[in-house]
Amino acid sequence: MPPHVDPVALARWMDGAGLGHGPVEEARQLPGGTQNVMLRFRRGAREYVLRRSPPSPVMDGNRTMRREARLLAALAGTVVPHPRLIALCDDPAVLGSVFYLMEVVKGFNATTGLPPLHAGSAAVRHGMGLALAEGIARLAQVDHVAARLADFGRLDGFLERQAGRWLSQLENYRQYEGWPGPQVLPGVTEVAAWLGAHLPREFRPGLMHGDYHIGNVMFRPDGPDLAAIVDWELATLGDPLLDLGRLLAQWPEGEAPPPGGFRIAPHDGLPAIPELVDRYAALTGRDMGALRWHAVLACFKLGILLEGSNARAFAGKAPRETGDTLHATAVECLQRALSWREGGPF
Repeated sequence: MPPHVDPVALARWMDGAGLGHGPVEEARQLPGGTQNVMLRFRRGAREYVLRRSPPSPVMDGNRTMRREARLLAALAGTVVPHPRLIALCDDPAVLGSVFYLMEVVKGFNATTGLPPLHAGSAAVRHGMGLALAEGIARLAQVDHVAARLADFGRLDGFLERQAGRWLSQLENYRQYEGWPGPQVLPGVTEVAAWLGAHLPREFRPGLMHGDYHIGNVMFRPDGPDLAAIVDWELATLGDPLLDLGRLLAQWPEGEAPPPGGFRIAPHDGLPAIPELVDRYAALTGRDMGALRWHAVLACFKLGILLEGSNARAFAGKAPRETGDTLHATAVECLQRALSWREGGPF
């Protein structure tokens, strides 16, 4: 049990919410991610997963938990695979922060290993790749107005502010002593200029996950389909094609490994990028004419985010080995962004 989850206080709150009886038992923290705490436990005959933000002087974790719970509630009854929300505790006094409970997802994270069915069949892995495209396609199809999420993001200037926002993030890393500066990412200025010069004129708004990749989904144990899309802390209302771009940013291109290497093993059988794009387009009916821009932006953004760990490592705030590894991946992301400006599998 993490020190910032009091089982007695949790059981008392659950009593008031009519959620089971008796003590909180068999509690174990779930692995994956560093931004939030995930705790699986049993109370009576039912299992639950608790999600809350860790104590932080700079992040508004309560706002994040409220947004996540609101989105999960809105997705109920849709075809989007997601963890079902059970209840939100909006009172930070109970556990020290806002938290929510959701149902246990019966599935697995492919980046931690494949079960025999999936590891033993290239056809199943092919289906897993298509299921990834289908997951965000289903999310993009949700009517955000009917779901009462029309205010879930700021649409005015959404695409226009993307490149500048991430360049500002890169400049902000100068606060870390010893970091050489933005020039450690070759091509970052050229990519930013290209993004500004090729900005799409318009986009069709929709819900987006914000960090969609194979590590942020769970697959069903009995086949290639998704059991749930998880880790919704960056979800917003914006341009859903950015989710597809993020997926492609770390997807293999031909026989070459993607930035950061292959996320699963074995990896043969995965669909090629054009097949993912075709599946997404067929399900959503969206115009793919500007997808190159979204994919380049996704590589640009990911590279800048990963470089943050390198900057922190220079200041002794992250392991040097981690900084070196993620810097190498960040460079690969910018190289892919540069190569995709005029070419690539689009």
